Amino acid sequence: MENQLYIDLNSDLGESFGHYKIGNDEEIMKYVSSVNIACGFHAGDPTTIKNTVNKALEAGVAIGAHPGFPDLQGFGRRNMHINPEEIYDLTLYQIGALNAFVKASGGKLHHVKPHGALYNMAAKDEQYSKAIVEAVLNIDEDLILYGLSGSQLTAVAKRYGLRCANEAFVDRTYNRSGQLTPRTELNSLIKTEEEALNQVLKMIHEKKVIATTGEEVSIEVDTLCIHGDGIKAVEFAQKVNNTLKQNNIIIQAL
Repeated sequence: MENQLYIDLNSDLGESFGHYKIGNDEEIMKYVSSVNIACGFHAGDPTTIKNTVNKALEAGVAIGAHPGFPDLQGFGRRNMHINPEEIYDLTLYQIGALNAFVKASGGKLHHVKPHGALYNMAAKDEQYSKAIVEAVLNIDEDLILYGLSGSQLTAVAKRYGLRCANEAFVDRTYNRSGQLTPRTELNSLIKTEEEALNQVLKMIHEKKVIATTGEEVSIEVDTLCIHGDGIKAVEFAQKVNNTLKQNNIIIQAL
């Protein structure tokens, strides 16, 4: 259909660890088109990875690796200043682990999305971005790299000929430069569902987002992230899904 709008909805899942359960992965999968599964460094463990992969295959959603810093206590959200070679190594290691479980279950890895502080640092650091891109290419050049819209990560991916997806966030605020407001700031999260849904529609229809300063900022969006670890995550995912469908926006993996 001419001028038909499409969007990928993704969610970060597989974040339970041992006996500790986080989120409701199986329910979230009903409302998204792709999932990013923690690879054991910031969250997740081998059994959680296996079970999450199998649930994703049953749900028919695209599966991505979600590598992060080796920081279980900080949930991968604390900056770690390490050299690009180590960034390459830890990224390759984690994608390889997730890919092994996907292949063992008869599936195919679809994409890679860095997590937390690794994602945010790569968005600004060309050397970190290059290390991640090279790791992805060396695993499988057909993989898609999810990165913050307008970031160094997507720019480097394009330069290297790696497919990339511009990602935006449903429940996060943006600053005037188009970067996410740091989680250390009080206004980093959108406070109401109505604001979040309005932001989603504006990003898709107008390719713009209203920054915390009140300015309109241009943004390219191929995929939208819904966080799966909140108390009302499933309910919110359902509302986002319904809002998109009511506005004739087709939800599908890239």
